Amino acid sequence: MNNEEITKKIDFSKIQWQNHGLVPAIVQDYKDGAILMVAFMNKESFEKTLETKETYFYSRSRNELWHKGHKSGDVQKVKELYYDCDNDTILVKVEQIGEVACHTGSRSCFFNRVV
Repeated sequence: MNNEEITKKIDFSKIQWQNHGLVPAIVQDYKDGAILMVAFMNKESFEKTLETKETYFYSRSRNELWHKGHKSGDVQKVKELYYDCDNDTILVKVEQIGEVACHTGSRSCFFNRVV
């Protein structure tokens, strides 16, 4: 199935787009299962992700579409993409190209351990 067929197959009305047409997206390393980051997608970034097989998100602070790794080179190649049982969260399993997924320079955004 090509990208156009996949996009046509997806019923975007099933996705529970939240505030300002956004849905949270959890990005997970497809090899080791590590959660790398959480970002937001709108319909345009979701479609662009499907089309290119690389992650695109919507920046709430900059109010614009952004391609993960565009500046750093640490892109994310999409291996699998799901939405959850409530249709309100996206799970993107990726091959992380480069060691950094977090804007802080860390592999994962989840390095602040509580317990």
